[in-house]
Amino acid sequence: MSLVVANSDSIAEDTAPFAPAWWLPGPHLQTLWGPFGRRHQALARRRERLWLADGDFLDLDWHADAAGDAPLALVLHGLTGSSDSHYVLGMQRSLAAQGWASVAINWRGCSGEPNLLPRAYHSGASDDLAEVIAHLQTLHPGRPLYAVGYSLGGNVLLKYLGETGAECPLRGAAAVSVPFRLDQCADRIGIGFSRVYQAHFMRAMVDYVQVKLQRFRHDGLTEHFAALQRLGSLEGMRTFWDFDGRITAPLHGYTDADDYYRRSSSRYYLGAIAVPTLLIQALDDPFVFPHSLPEERELSPTTRFERHRRGGHVGFVEGAPWRPGYYLERRIPAWLASLAQS
Repeated sequence: MSLVVANSDSIAEDTAPFAPAWWLPGPHLQTLWGPFGRRHQALARRRERLWLADGDFLDLDWHADAAGDAPLALVLHGLTGSSDSHYVLGMQRSLAAQGWASVAINWRGCSGEPNLLPRAYHSGASDDLAEVIAHLQTLHPGRPLYAVGYSLGGNVLLKYLGETGAECPLRGAAAVSVPFRLDQCADRIGIGFSRVYQAHFMRAMVDYVQVKLQRFRHDGLTEHFAALQRLGSLEGMRTFWDFDGRITAPLHGYTDADDYYRRSSSRYYLGAIAVPTLLIQALDDPFVFPHSLPEERELSPTTRFERHRRGGHVGFVEGAPWRPGYYLERRIPAWLASLAQS
């Protein structure tokens, strides 16, 4: 296990240090630059619909997936994101630049079309990830497979890595801005300016449920419609504790929000990870308390943990305002490439 505690920049043997952009002071500007300030060129991708064992579906977006035995990386987005999230597009472009193929997952209902079942995606949905990975193994047997997860996607990925242990089929993984303790993160996002993010997530998640209700009613799916209606009113939900207690937990077989947070928090699975894994976290992440980060004794011997003093949540912007750079998109591909060459 390797633990790196950085100052304003990080120490990385194969990548130049991270120097936070001077023109984005503080965690919130680092966090908000990507979704509001970054522009992307079109990325040519091929969409594949994967039908799951329970009859639902996930949409996968492939980039640079030409035939061959080049390494393949699976990219996992965060809460209320999609394969079109700025960090997903940036990572897929960076992976392609080093000759890798990639496939971005859209969690249930996140590809622009409601999913078919009452159940949704959530921070503990490692069963869906397992089906995607099994599908990729079937499509490309023997092809080196890696994964990169952001925020919620990082939590799901780490939980999966811990659950599969030495049987994990991945050659390596990286996780960024992970909510290691979901209960504590639900508290953190309700403090100070972070309540702005909380309000955004609440609107998006309530809308996610309302769209499915309308779809089920329109299509005459009375059982599915009734299953969501039994959860009660969608009014008055202001915090993650509200939403996860009233929606996420009962919809996915958890007793309550506490049970969901305890069973789904990736921090409890880290010690069983057996594949090389890189964790990148900022101590000023406005979604995650510093004390929510795992301690050295909790990490497996195959884990490298880079903690940066700055970077925000899925930020890590560097460079000048006229030419911003993105540390994650050079650090992670370079680290994965080093694994593939070892």
